[in-house]
Amino acid sequence: MSPYGKHQSISERRGSVLGEELSLNTHSAKLAQQHRPQPPLTPLGMNPSADFNQQLSAGSPPPPPTPAASPGPSQTQPDWSNAEEDESIVLSIMRENFLKATTPEKKRILEDIVNMCTSQQLSFILQLVSPRLKKDPMMSLPDELCLRVLSFIDDPKDLARASQVSRRWRDLVSDDMTWKNLCLKHDYQRRLSEVQTSMQYSNFLRPDPTSSFYQPYSAPAASVTFDDASSLRRPRSYKSHFKQRYLVDAAWRTGGRNITKNITQEGGVVTSLHLTKKYIIVALDNTKIHVFDTEGNELRTLRGHMMGVWAMVPWDDVLVSGGCDRDVRVWDLTTGVCMHTLRGHTSTVRCLKMSDANTAISGSRDTTLRVWDIKNGVCRNVLVGHQASVRCLEIHGDIVVSGSYDTTAKVWSISEGRCLHTLQGHYSQIYAIAFDGYRVATGSLDTSVRIWNAATGECQAVLQGHTSLVGQLQMRGGTLVTGGSDGSVRVWSLERFCPIHRLAAHDNSVTSLQFDDTRIVSGGSDGRVKVWDLKTGQLVRELISQGEAVWRVAFEAEKCVAMALRNSRTVMEVWSFSPPEDVLLDRHERQPFMLTPRPTIEGPVPERPSSAMDDSLIGNGMQDVDMPDAGPATAPLRPNASFFQASRGA
Repeated sequence: MSPYGKHQSISERRGSVLGEELSLNTHSAKLAQQHRPQPPLTPLGMNPSADFNQQLSAGSPPPPPTPAASPGPSQTQPDWSNAEEDESIVLSIMRENFLKATTPEKKRILEDIVNMCTSQQLSFILQLVSPRLKKDPMMSLPDELCLRVLSFIDDPKDLARASQVSRRWRDLVSDDMTWKNLCLKHDYQRRLSEVQTSMQYSNFLRPDPTSSFYQPYSAPAASVTFDDASSLRRPRSYKSHFKQRYLVDAAWRTGGRNITKNITQEGGVVTSLHLTKKYIIVALDNTKIHVFDTEGNELRTLRGHMMGVWAMVPWDDVLVSGGCDRDVRVWDLTTGVCMHTLRGHTSTVRCLKMSDANTAISGSRDTTLRVWDIKNGVCRNVLVGHQASVRCLEIHGDIVVSGSYDTTAKVWSISEGRCLHTLQGHYSQIYAIAFDGYRVATGSLDTSVRIWNAATGECQAVLQGHTSLVGQLQMRGGTLVTGGSDGSVRVWSLERFCPIHRLAAHDNSVTSLQFDDTRIVSGGSDGRVKVWDLKTGQLVRELISQGEAVWRVAFEAEKCVAMALRNSRTVMEVWSFSPPEDVLLDRHERQPFMLTPRPTIEGPVPERPSSAMDDSLIGNGMQDVDMPDAGPATAPLRPNASFFQASRGA
């Protein structure tokens, strides 16, 4: 008779065998438990297995289980449906029993298994378990906290790498508030023109009376259609704005494109240089004024002066010039026609400025200043008071400040036509002047720089350090930068009246100087043009290193123009630091901008003249302003592309 009984099925007999096998395995496991080495003690001197057994024997409840980490995106529940048919039935039952076991029982089983593993097996377990314990905080934290975390990142390359982690990370990094914060950290303020254009476009697209940012736009009569891309362009997000500024800064450090143009076949002294939004204008001592577009292509040559041109100032498409022939001429830059010849000075016109589109002021070696109505071609007033040549002047509003070889500077009211204050203190001729509406800075042959209160005429400070003539000055905010014939460039704090940086810039006189919020560009009679970091005072690069002399340098954010003497010829170098347009735009911004139907907006887009306030800082009329609150994320990153991928090799 069969030991399994008469009528036992195959499954029943398999179960009986399995029961006996389990009992044998259990007995073997108990023997192994008695003879295997105990695990090492914990730092507290307690054996975790023994402590666990004592708790069970005492009947005390086990400690609460530690919360397990949330499953990651790639972690799934185990699936044994594809187990091999010849797999040991013991393993199948172990899986089922483990799933049904309580948490303490599961811990006990796992502990026993780990204690029986070899080093190689433990290493395998570590590699298997570690990824499952990792957790992406950005997947569980709310958006506000995620954006708060991202706001502490200062390096944009870190944000670019973070955007490639996952779609969730990319969406968070693409939020415009993140890039607005980064713009603030890097001092990448958006300019007034960008904010106005962006707000006009946004107000048209989404007029919402309940929104403080998207208010309906209205303006005076006249119309601007969206067909004119130069008048009203698609607004850029803060990410696009940051990208442009970052790439431009990188090009200033190591890149850029330049062209060289021969202006004269023989050496000629460049007396004045202006860079505007539309033109590059060069005046020489050979009676000619050359007008180029911003790419360096010559448009026309203005002829009319009988002697060298020593002063000029542009305002939109109008240019006012003066020189040794004692005439002041008004030109139309679009046609090259001289509209007016203003006569009255009895000696060389040495300096020129404009206070508005209709008013120009000239200073002459005849010791006078004249106020001109350039629209009607008449002299409004003559400002008399200096005892020697008027060498330099600056205008702010209704106030003009002039510096003279008589060692004094004077503060004048344009509307009243009288002198308000005489600034006395220098011991030699004044060659340079700067004025911001509140403070006046004067540079003199006596090697000192004096700071004056424009309202009271009081001397606030005497800045000493140069060892020769101080012929270059520029004031911006609380910073003053000076250049001297000793070859040095010095950066001063106007709040504490002390030096910030002392730069050994050139081997000879500093002939041209300009700075903005980021950099200083200096040109010297040693034939070099150098770029300096304003904050650190470190040399960034040399734009021109081979030449006999540098006459003038002018720059704006993405372009720099230098006039130099090279091989006895006067040459012009035009440097461009603008990134390609397709690099700046995101994928969704590369489509042609077209609205159907084409709407119109009543009123002209406001523009300010680009170069009326400072002959060395063209375009300073576009003042930096505080950035408005950013809207929602408008420029997601391109999939599978790094944010700064296009900047490689810049």
